[in-house]
Amino acid sequence: MLTVETYLEALDYDGPVEPTVETLRELHKRHLVAFPYDSSLNTARGTSLWAEVDIDVDAVFDEIVVGGRGGVCYELNGLFRVLLQHLGFEAGVLAAGIRQVDDSFGPDLEHVFDYVKLDGRLWLVDVGFVGPSYLEPLPVVPHQITHQYGNQFRIVIRDGYHVVQRKGQAGGWQAVYRFKPRPRELSEWLAPSEDLDAFARQLMGAGTVVRGRAFDTGQRILIGKRLLTVDGGHDTVRGVIGADDHAAVLADILRTAGTAGTAGTAGTGSTVSTAATVGTVGTRETER
Repeated sequence: MLTVETYLEALDYDGPVEPTVETLRELHKRHLVAFPYDSSLNTARGTSLWAEVDIDVDAVFDEIVVGGRGGVCYELNGLFRVLLQHLGFEAGVLAAGIRQVDDSFGPDLEHVFDYVKLDGRLWLVDVGFVGPSYLEPLPVVPHQITHQYGNQFRIVIRDGYHVVQRKGQAGGWQAVYRFKPRPRELSEWLAPSEDLDAFARQLMGAGTVVRGRAFDTGQRILIGKRLLTVDGGHDTVRGVIGADDHAAVLADILRTAGTAGTAGTAGTGSTVSTAATVGTVGTRETER
Protein backbone atom coordinates (compact mmCIF):
# COMPACT_ATOMS: atom_id res chain seq x y z
CA MET A 1 0.00 0.00 0.00
CA LEU A 2 1.28 3.43 -0.92
CA THR A 3 2.45 5.53 1.99
CA VAL A 4 4.36 8.77 1.67
CA GLU A 5 6.84 7.66 4.30
CA THR A 6 7.73 4.43 2.49
CA TYR A 7 7.93 6.25 -0.85
CA LEU A 8 10.31 8.92 0.44
CA GLU A 9 12.43 6.30 2.17
CA ALA A 10 12.77 4.43 -1.13
CA LEU A 11 13.92 7.70 -2.70
CA ASP A 12 16.44 8.14 0.14
CA TYR A 13 14.91 11.53 0.77
CA ASP A 14 14.46 13.18 4.16
CA GLY A 15 14.45 16.83 3.08
CA PRO A 16 11.66 19.40 3.00
CA VAL A 17 8.34 18.22 1.55
CA GLU A 18 6.65 21.56 1.02
CA PRO A 19 5.37 21.93 -2.58
CA THR A 20 8.20 24.04 -3.96
CA VAL A 21 10.26 23.94 -7.16
CA GLU A 22 13.27 22.80 -5.12
CA THR A 23 11.36 19.85 -3.67
CA LEU A 24 10.00 18.93 -7.09
CA ARG A 25 13.49 18.97 -8.65
CA GLU A 26 14.93 16.83 -5.88
CA LEU A 27 12.19 14.20 -5.98
CA HIS A 28 12.07 14.07 -9.79
CA LYS A 29 15.73 13.24 -10.22
CA ARG A 30 15.79 10.82 -7.31
CA HIS A 31 12.84 8.95 -8.83
CA LEU A 32 14.64 8.55 -12.17
CA VAL A 33 17.71 7.22 -10.36
CA ALA A 34 15.81 4.91 -8.03
CA PHE A 35 13.27 3.22 -10.31
CA PRO A 36 14.19 1.81 -13.74
CA TYR A 37 12.16 1.84 -16.90
CA ASP A 38 11.53 -1.67 -18.26
CA SER A 39 9.56 -2.23 -21.46
CA SER A 40 9.71 -6.02 -21.12
CA LEU A 41 6.56 -5.65 -19.05
CA ASN A 42 4.67 -4.84 -22.25
CA THR A 43 5.40 -8.23 -23.80
CA ALA A 44 2.44 -9.91 -22.13
CA ARG A 45 0.16 -6.98 -22.95
CA GLY A 46 0.24 -7.54 -26.69
CA THR A 47 -1.30 -4.54 -28.43
CA SER A 48 -3.23 -3.52 -25.29
CA LEU A 49 -0.32 -1.37 -24.13
CA TRP A 50 -2.46 1.28 -22.44
CA ALA A 51 -5.27 -0.91 -21.08
CA GLU A 52 -4.01 -0.54 -17.49
CA VAL A 53 -3.21 3.17 -17.72
CA ASP A 54 -5.50 3.88 -14.76
CA ILE A 55 -3.22 1.98 -12.41
CA ASP A 56 -4.12 0.19 -9.20
CA VAL A 57 -1.95 2.53 -7.16
CA ASP A 58 -1.41 0.29 -4.14
CA ALA A 59 -0.67 -2.82 -6.21
CA VAL A 60 1.78 -1.04 -8.52
CA PHE A 61 3.42 0.67 -5.55
CA ASP A 62 3.99 -2.71 -3.89
CA GLU A 63 5.50 -4.12 -7.09
CA ILE A 64 7.77 -1.20 -8.00
CA VAL A 65 8.62 0.79 -4.89
CA VAL A 66 8.53 -2.07 -2.40
CA GLY A 67 9.18 -5.05 -4.69
CA GLY A 68 11.87 -3.45 -6.83
CA ARG A 69 10.70 -4.16 -10.38
CA GLY A 70 10.90 -1.60 -13.15
CA GLY A 71 7.91 0.08 -14.72
CA VAL A 72 6.55 1.66 -17.87
CA CYS A 73 5.55 5.27 -18.39
CA TYR A 74 2.05 5.28 -16.99
CA GLU A 75 3.07 3.24 -13.93
CA LEU A 76 6.10 5.32 -12.97
CA ASN A 77 4.46 8.63 -13.75
CA GLY A 78 1.19 7.49 -12.20
CA LEU A 79 2.84 6.66 -8.89
CA PHE A 80 4.85 9.88 -8.88
CA ARG A 81 1.76 11.94 -9.62
CA VAL A 82 0.00 10.45 -6.61
CA LEU A 83 3.01 11.15 -4.39
CA LEU A 84 3.13 14.77 -5.54
CA GLN A 85 -0.59 15.19 -4.91
CA HIS A 86 -0.16 13.78 -1.40
CA LEU A 87 2.53 16.40 -0.82
CA GLY A 88 0.25 19.21 -1.93
CA PHE A 89 1.37 19.73 -5.53
CA GLU A 90 -1.20 20.47 -8.22
CA ALA A 91 -0.35 17.62 -10.61
CA GLY A 92 -2.11 16.13 -13.60
CA VAL A 93 -1.73 14.09 -16.79
CA LEU A 94 -0.26 15.03 -20.17
CA ALA A 95 0.26 13.00 -23.36
CA ALA A 96 2.99 13.07 -25.98
CA GLY A 97 4.01 11.59 -29.31
CA ILE A 98 7.67 10.52 -29.28
CA ARG A 99 10.07 11.37 -32.09
CA GLN A 100 10.64 8.43 -34.44
CA VAL A 101 13.72 7.53 -36.47
CA ASP A 102 12.41 9.39 -39.52
CA ASP A 103 11.78 12.52 -37.39
CA SER A 104 8.03 11.99 -37.48
CA PHE A 105 6.13 11.65 -34.21
CA GLY A 106 4.09 8.84 -32.74
CA PRO A 107 0.38 9.24 -31.95
CA ASP A 108 -0.60 11.99 -29.54
CA LEU A 109 -1.47 9.48 -26.80
CA GLU A 110 1.67 7.37 -27.20
CA HIS A 111 3.38 8.51 -24.00
CA VAL A 112 1.78 9.27 -20.63
CA PHE A 113 3.49 11.80 -18.39
CA ASP A 114 2.72 14.51 -15.85
CA TYR A 115 2.59 18.21 -15.26
CA VAL A 116 2.73 20.35 -12.16
CA LYS A 117 1.33 23.85 -11.81
CA LEU A 118 3.39 25.82 -9.33
CA ASP A 119 3.59 29.52 -8.63
CA GLY A 120 1.68 30.30 -11.81
CA ARG A 121 3.97 28.25 -14.05
CA LEU A 122 3.49 24.91 -15.79
CA TRP A 123 6.27 22.32 -15.36
CA LEU A 124 6.80 19.11 -17.31
CA VAL A 125 7.31 16.17 -14.98
CA ASP A 126 8.38 12.86 -16.53
CA VAL A 127 9.92 10.02 -14.53
CA GLY A 128 8.63 7.36 -16.94
CA PHE A 129 10.53 8.16 -20.14
CA VAL A 130 13.57 5.97 -20.74
CA GLY A 131 15.46 8.86 -22.35
CA PRO A 132 17.56 10.52 -23.18
CA SER A 133 15.60 13.34 -21.62
CA TYR A 134 15.49 15.84 -18.78
CA LEU A 135 16.48 14.69 -15.30
CA GLU A 136 14.74 17.58 -13.59
CA PRO A 137 11.33 19.15 -14.30
CA LEU A 138 11.21 21.40 -17.35
CA PRO A 139 9.43 24.77 -17.28
CA VAL A 140 6.94 25.25 -20.09
CA VAL A 141 8.29 28.55 -21.38
CA PRO A 142 8.59 28.44 -25.19
CA HIS A 143 12.11 29.09 -26.51
CA GLN A 144 13.65 29.44 -23.05
CA ILE A 145 16.81 27.31 -22.78
CA THR A 146 17.22 25.20 -19.65
CA HIS A 147 20.65 23.77 -18.81
CA GLN A 148 20.79 20.36 -17.12
CA TYR A 149 23.92 18.27 -16.62
CA GLY A 150 25.71 19.24 -19.82
CA ASN A 151 22.51 19.25 -21.90
CA GLN A 152 20.32 22.06 -23.09
CA PHE A 153 16.55 21.79 -23.37
CA ARG A 154 13.97 24.07 -24.90
CA ILE A 155 10.33 23.96 -25.97
CA VAL A 156 9.41 25.27 -29.40
CA ILE A 157 6.04 25.62 -31.10
CA ARG A 158 5.59 23.57 -34.30
CA ASP A 159 2.33 22.77 -36.16
CA GLY A 160 0.18 23.46 -33.12
CA TYR A 161 2.30 21.38 -30.73
CA HIS A 162 4.82 22.16 -28.04
CA VAL A 163 7.99 20.24 -28.97
CA VAL A 164 10.59 19.40 -26.33
CA GLN A 165 14.07 19.54 -27.84
CA ARG A 166 17.42 18.49 -26.47
CA LYS A 167 20.94 19.54 -27.43
CA GLY A 168 23.94 17.65 -26.04
CA GLN A 169 27.61 18.49 -26.26
CA ALA A 170 27.73 17.41 -29.92
CA GLY A 171 25.26 18.00 -32.72
CA GLY A 172 22.26 20.27 -32.97
CA TRP A 173 18.80 20.41 -31.49
CA GLN A 174 16.73 17.22 -31.68
CA ALA A 175 13.15 16.64 -30.71
CA VAL A 176 12.37 14.41 -27.75
CA TYR A 177 8.59 14.44 -28.07
CA ARG A 178 5.70 16.76 -28.80
CA PHE A 179 2.61 17.49 -26.71
CA LYS A 180 -0.31 19.83 -26.29
CA PRO A 181 -0.29 21.63 -22.94
CA ARG A 182 -3.77 20.62 -21.85
CA PRO A 183 -4.74 18.20 -19.11
CA ARG A 184 -5.71 14.69 -20.19
CA GLU A 185 -8.14 12.22 -18.70
CA LEU A 186 -7.00 8.61 -18.29
CA SER A 187 -10.26 7.51 -19.89
CA GLU A 188 -8.91 8.82 -23.23
CA TRP A 189 -6.59 5.80 -23.40
CA LEU A 190 -9.30 3.25 -22.70
CA ALA A 191 -10.87 3.61 -26.15
CA PRO A 192 -7.78 3.90 -28.35
CA SER A 193 -8.07 5.41 -31.81
CA GLU A 194 -7.29 3.44 -34.96
CA ASP A 195 -3.90 5.12 -35.29
CA LEU A 196 -2.97 4.24 -31.69
CA ASP A 197 -4.01 0.62 -32.28
CA ALA A 198 -1.99 0.49 -35.49
CA PHE A 199 1.00 1.97 -33.71
CA ALA A 200 0.77 -0.66 -30.96
CA ARG A 201 0.78 -3.44 -33.57
CA GLN A 202 3.86 -1.89 -35.17
CA LEU A 203 5.66 -1.78 -31.82
CA MET A 204 4.84 -5.37 -31.01
CA GLY A 205 6.16 -6.40 -34.41
CA ALA A 206 9.47 -4.67 -33.73
CA GLY A 207 9.90 -6.59 -30.49
CA THR A 208 12.87 -4.62 -29.10
CA VAL A 209 13.09 -4.44 -25.32
CA VAL A 210 14.27 -1.16 -23.82
CA ARG A 211 15.43 -0.64 -20.26
CA GLY A 212 17.00 2.37 -18.63
CA ARG A 213 17.78 4.25 -15.46
CA ALA A 214 19.36 7.57 -14.57
CA PHE A 215 22.49 8.25 -12.58
CA ASP A 216 23.85 11.46 -11.12
CA THR A 217 24.94 13.11 -14.38
CA GLY A 218 23.03 11.20 -17.04
CA GLN A 219 21.27 8.01 -18.11
CA ARG A 220 22.05 4.47 -19.23
CA ILE A 221 19.66 2.97 -21.78
CA LEU A 222 19.84 -0.65 -22.97
CA ILE A 223 18.18 -1.02 -26.37
CA GLY A 224 18.23 -4.69 -27.27
CA LYS A 225 21.99 -5.31 -27.24
CA ARG A 226 23.13 -1.70 -27.55
CA LEU A 227 23.98 0.41 -24.53
CA LEU A 228 23.57 4.16 -24.82
CA THR A 229 25.19 6.19 -22.06
CA VAL A 230 24.54 9.90 -21.72
CA ASP A 231 26.95 11.49 -19.27
CA GLY A 232 27.35 15.23 -18.89
CA GLY A 233 25.74 15.76 -22.28
CA HIS A 234 28.06 13.32 -24.07
CA ASP A 235 26.37 10.38 -25.85
CA THR A 236 28.25 7.12 -26.34
CA VAL A 237 26.98 3.83 -27.72
CA ARG A 238 28.56 0.38 -27.49
CA GLY A 239 27.50 -3.13 -28.27
CA VAL A 240 26.73 -5.50 -25.44
CA ILE A 241 28.75 -8.62 -26.18
CA GLY A 242 28.06 -11.98 -24.62
CA ALA A 243 25.80 -13.21 -21.87
CA ASP A 244 28.01 -12.03 -19.01
CA ASP A 245 28.22 -8.47 -20.35
CA HIS A 246 24.48 -8.37 -20.94
CA ALA A 247 23.76 -9.69 -17.45
CA ALA A 248 26.05 -7.12 -15.84
CA VAL A 249 24.52 -4.20 -17.75
CA LEU A 250 21.01 -5.43 -17.00
CA ALA A 251 21.79 -5.87 -13.31
CA ASP A 252 23.12 -2.33 -13.10
CA ILE A 253 20.09 -0.80 -14.80
CA LEU A 254 17.49 -2.90 -12.99
CA ARG A 255 19.33 -2.72 -9.65
CA THR A 256 19.27 -6.46 -9.20
CA ALA A 257 22.87 -7.06 -8.12
CA GLY A 258 23.63 -4.31 -5.63
CA THR A 259 25.51 -2.31 -8.26
CA ALA A 260 23.30 0.76 -8.32
CA GLY A 261 24.23 3.95 -6.54
CA THR A 262 22.02 6.03 -4.32
CA ALA A 263 19.57 8.46 -5.70
CA GLY A 264 21.89 11.34 -4.99
CA THR A 265 20.87 14.97 -5.00
CA ALA A 266 19.24 16.91 -7.73
CA GLY A 267 21.52 19.89 -7.52
CA THR A 268 21.06 22.72 -9.98
CA GLY A 269 22.78 21.42 -13.05
CA SER A 270 20.70 18.47 -14.54
CA THR A 271 18.51 13.61 -22.74
CA VAL A 272 16.74 11.68 -27.52
CA SER A 273 20.02 10.77 -28.91
CA THR A 274 20.77 11.13 -32.57
CA ALA A 275 18.73 8.91 -34.84
CA ALA A 276 21.96 7.22 -35.84
CA THR A 277 22.54 6.00 -32.31
CA VAL A 278 19.11 5.31 -30.92
CA GLY A 279 16.43 5.89 -33.46
CA THR A 280 14.56 2.96 -34.82
CA VAL A 281 10.92 2.21 -34.39
CA GLY A 282 12.02 -0.80 -32.40
CA THR A 283 14.04 1.29 -29.99
CA ARG A 284 11.57 4.08 -29.45
CA GLU A 285 8.96 1.37 -29.16
CA THR A 286 8.31 1.09 -25.65
CA GLU A 287 9.10 4.41 -24.11
CA ARG A 288 5.65 4.63 -22.67
